[in-house]
Amino acid sequence: MDLKNKLKSTGILQVIGNTPIMKVQSLSSLTGCEIFMKCENLNPGGTIKDRPALNMVVEAIVRGDLKPGMTIVEGTAGNTGIGLAMVGKALGYKVIVVMPKGMAPEKHKILGLYGAEVVETDAVPFSDERHFFKVGKKIGLSSPANWWANQFDNPDNYLSHYLYTAPEMYQDMKGNIDTVVVAAGSGGTAAGVSKYMKEQNKNIRVVVPDPMGSGIASFFKSGEFISDNSYTMTEGVGITRFQDNFKHIFQDECYTIEDQKLTSLAMYLREKEGLVMGMSSMLNLAGAFKTALKMGPGKRIVTFMCDGGERAISKMYNPDFLKEKKIDGSVLSEAEVLEIFKNF
Repeated sequence: MDLKNKLKSTGILQVIGNTPIMKVQSLSSLTGCEIFMKCENLNPGGTIKDRPALNMVVEAIVRGDLKPGMTIVEGTAGNTGIGLAMVGKALGYKVIVVMPKGMAPEKHKILGLYGAEVVETDAVPFSDERHFFKVGKKIGLSSPANWWANQFDNPDNYLSHYLYTAPEMYQDMKGNIDTVVVAAGSGGTAAGVSKYMKEQNKNIRVVVPDPMGSGIASFFKSGEFISDNSYTMTEGVGITRFQDNFKHIFQDECYTIEDQKLTSLAMYLREKEGLVMGMSSMLNLAGAFKTALKMGPGKRIVTFMCDGGERAISKMYNPDFLKEKKIDGSVLSEAEVLEIFKNF
């Protein structure tokens, strides 16, 4: 067994990937389309970010960039940090995670379980030197004993999805896909999946849903990142600057989805199907729902359940948080859900 496969077969790391796919019955019935989600929340670290965490670390070890005794450093909204903490723990590396203040406390607790050191920064615009990415980079490059993972510009991020996630999804669907809906944060998933899908079939549409406060929708329309920095609900998706992964994204459509719509759909799905998902997952599914309504019946649309609802308890599923942010958390009827998603 070569070194790469040996590392990937270490303990819990061997069960990263090969996740199942499920049909979302309620939204499929409402739209007349078939809407599927690939269940990345079933990775051992609980999110899709386990994949790039594993690939970035393994490739760095194989190249000789990451040597025994070194420390892995990353700036993250949380989930990539958790993936790296899990991979690092399995392979015997210390991990330092730099996160902005205001991230879900659940993520802090999970990072603690994996023994990661968490450095919190002020939640400031990217132009500020206190931004979590810049602080993480400074720490990562401050010593030859550190390895700066740099998910935002590391090609092994998007390649983890191009080489593994996307082929799995394509095989899951037997190639019968009309549209892939994939949100972007670091851009790794969107880049790897869209590149692979377009190579298999140029007619597969790629839709990138964007959260409030992000500048991605603006970038794809005008070439400029324009944002009001009004992040409320989502974490780990949406961004206000260009990064190298974006060079590989092939997208046909990108639009912003408001927090109220994400929350309304989340409450509907919890009541209707017992589906409790994280905020990234809800952004993807809301995009898939909107796309299905726009395309009309008979289409097959696939997206990602990036994370589970256990990381959204303090926000999307917290009545006090919703009240503070003036977001209605009541359960809507089928007609009401259809109405709000048809009219944006």
